Amino acid sequence: MGIISWIIFGLIAGAIAKALRPGSDPGGWIITIIIGIVGSVIGGFIGNLIGWGSVNGWNFRSFVLSVVGGIILLWIYHVVRKKA
Repeated sequence: MGIISWIIFGLIAGAIAKALRPGSDPGGWIITIIIGIVGSVIGGFIGNLIGWGSVNGWNFRSFVLSVVGGIILLWIYHVVRKKA
């Protein structure tokens, strides 16, 4: 996927992850894109570990892995923020 595709994919995945994860999240659409893209990396890593594949295009599996990775990233953010 090209950089524009990753940005759009990240925006969508990050927005859904923020909607599914309760609590206050870091704001702004740029942060949402970053959450989605980093979530895609986390989701791809986890997908490879469990043998479910990686984030490699616009398909349902990649989308689910990206959203799950985004939710995990937001959870980590909340854990770290509470300790600080």
